[in-house]
Formats: sequence, C-alpha cells, structure tokens
Amino acid sequence: MPAVNPYTIVNEILDAIHQSGGVAAYVSETTRIHPRKFVISYGDQTYSIWVYIWTLTHGGRVSLPNEFRIQMTSVTSPLEENPNGYTVLMGYYSDLKMFAGFDIRKHRVFTTGSPSVQIAISAINNALQNGLSFITKENGEIAIGVRPDQFLNYCINSAQLHLYGADIALTAMLNKAVELQEIPEKDIADLAVDRKKMVENVSRYSRDANFKTKVLSAYDNRCAVTRTQLRLVDAAHILPVPSGDSSDHVTNGIALSPTLHRAYDNCLIYLDEDYVMKLNRDKANELKLCNLEAGLKQFCALLDKKIHLPSDRGQRPRIEYIQLANKYRRIPGYV
Repeated sequence: MPAVNPYTIVNEILDAIHQSGGVAAYVSETTRIHPRKFVISYGDQTYSIWVYIWTLTHGGRVSLPNEFRIQMTSVTSPLEENPNGYTVLMGYYSDLKMFAGFDIRKHRVFTTGSPSVQIAISAINNALQNGLSFITKENGEIAIGVRPDQFLNYCINSAQLHLYGADIALTAMLNKAVELQEIPEKDIADLAVDRKKMVENVSRYSRDANFKTKVLSAYDNRCAVTRTQLRLVDAAHILPVPSGDSSDHVTNGIALSPTLHRAYDNCLIYLDEDYVMKLNRDKANELKLCNLEAGLKQFCALLDKKIHLPSDRGQRPRIEYIQLANKYRRIPGYV
C-alpha cells in the first residue's frame, strides 16, 4: 500500500474532527511537516493537538499476515511534544478511512533510521464496528483502533487510554464498553478511581457514537424537517433526561440540522404526537419581548408540517418519549 499524500491525510484528520463533533483549523505551515498541528473547538473548550501520523502499511513479515505498521520517517528523536495541549502518535489506514493510535511515551525516543510501530489489523476492523478497539501487544503496549467519529475522544484521552496497556483485564473491560456490553457493577466498583473513570468515559463515548450513527442512518443522514444532508445533521435526543437504557435507543432520537437542534433543545420548537414540528408560542413571545425575534417568520415557514420519518416504523420516535419530553420542557398543553 503506497503512502497516502500528506494533503489527503490532513484533510482526513479535519473530516474526522468534524465527525467527532469539533471544529478545527490546521495551523502548520505545510501538510508535509511533522507534527501536524490543529486548533480545535470542541464543546465549550479549545484544544491544541499535535498529530504525528503516517500511512499504515502491511508489516511485510510472511509469518505475521495481520500485522500492519507505521514507519516514522522524516522526524528526529526525541519527538517534540505539545507544551500547551495534546500530542498523539497515529497511523492512517486509507482502505477503510480508519486510524490507529499508539503510545507516544513509548516511542518518543528512538534510534536513528525509520523505526516502525505495529498494530494488528483486527483492531482496525473491530474499531470500524465499535468506534474504538483495544489490543495489548506482547511488550505490554496497548494499541488502539480509532473510527473517525471517535477521533477527538481518542486524542483528548490518549494518555489514559494507553496507560494501562499491560492490564489485560482492564483492556477486556474497555472492549466490552465499546461493544456496549453490560459490565457488572461489581467489576467497575473494584477498580481504582482513575481506571473506573476511564471505563465510564469510554462507555459514554461509545453510547453517544452508537446513538448518533443509528439515528442518522435511520433518517438517511437528512434533517427530519429540512431534508438537508451535507454532513450538517445532528442526532438529537427527544427526551432530554436519562430514562434507563431507552434514552440512547434510536426511537428517542431525531435527525436535525444544527439550528433546529438548538431550537429544539432550547424549547423554541417541539414535536407533537402526530410528528409535526411546531413553534412554542411562549418562547417566541419571550424573544419578541427581548427584541430577538429577527428571522422568526422565515424560521416558522419550516414548521407545522409532518417531519420526514424513517421508513422502518420500529425506528420512529416513540409517542411516550415525545409526551414526556414536552412535559419536561414545559410545553404549553403538556403541563
């Protein structure tokens, strides 16, 4: 497999950051320089992330047909680290548009030449299904397969994720978390605080990614109101509070463009039992009193119509969730 063009790799990283829910600027002078430097807005935080990344290619050993590797060329030891943010060491597998993450602390210093770092291709394939995949190598290092929508979660938590590579039991628990398997409370309770937090975080990230993937797939990656695609669609929860396992079920989700998502979360609009998106008149009147109603007329032109629903009736919003959501949001007529 030939090396991927640096320009393409940078664009794939930018796309992965977007799929992860972030907004990024590439701030290195060229795409050929190491590390590649990004400034990222994610949630309400701004991050600086440096990425050392090479193409993942077959390891070349006949006895290890599933071994893939990066070869760290065009850099000198020790690798410079970001003094004001995160630094990660990664590989890019172009066939599947997937990433691999390695423990930079174990590879920051190396001998001259082009040292290589390996990962089993099974970790990439498993991450394609589950978002992240953890594999412990013979030297105790943990290597991680990373799906693009988990890219930022990996970068921000890479130090902790790689820290316990020799702990096979913990690695198994992390793989259960990304597979959304039930982890007995006893097993988690017995963990040290930092390890318990890591398992809980990975479990939460995986549930969120799974929810987003299922909801957007159900709605054909289109906003249920405007039918927009353009990779500008969010997976919004209908019921805004936890409700057992059902809160992350596709029937508690709806695909909305970002503006409509914010309008929904801020109770300016709501969904009724006939699947019609409507204006909350109380919230609209509040905006008028604050002289913030500019654009409301044009916005309302999108409403009072039945939303576009998944063809699979089993994936459509549950009426109970709609009713509860409107009650919790204090929508007139529901409280």
